[in-house]
Amino acid sequence: MNPIEIIDGCYANEPELWTILVGHSSAVAAYALSICRAHPELDVDRRFVYEASLLHDIGIGECDAPSIGCHGSRPYICHGIAGAEMLRRMGLERHARVCERHTGAGISVVDIDEQRLPLPRVDYLPLTTEEQIVCYADKFFSKSRELGVAKSLDKARHSVGKHGAASLERFEVLHAKFHL
Repeated sequence: MNPIEIIDGCYANEPELWTILVGHSSAVAAYALSICRAHPELDVDRRFVYEASLLHDIGIGECDAPSIGCHGSRPYICHGIAGAEMLRRMGLERHARVCERHTGAGISVVDIDEQRLPLPRVDYLPLTTEEQIVCYADKFFSKSRELGVAKSLDKARHSVGKHGAASLERFEVLHAKFHL
């Protein structure tokens, strides 16, 4: 399975979106693999981490975020479940779970209820170590500013903290586990 071929199949006719998606996801993949190398005790599936990192945002084209070339009809918060739907149709269940569980530091049913998010009432929390690595690595890279340039830890914390104290607490747990 070649993740870039999958992205090409979805967005070859949308060069701006393709560039943003591949640029962002490649930076996330490089950082995620750095985490894998720094923490061999985790014994993770590095190939899967690489593939999942490249595919974690594949659903963004289904969402409305014009600043990053996305002109779909769904709210941006739905990009994870949109990507999961796409990957499930391709038979990539494990990759689909990364898509739906990477947003923020994961999204709980409590978050959905308290923030009135337009998502099905299901916990979207990264469970496996591989899911957690991709989720954590993603928090350091923007799709709209300085593509491919890592955010500082303080900026990553600030971004995650906008989604509530519980999200920031989950991020801190991931940081304690995966920091470089």
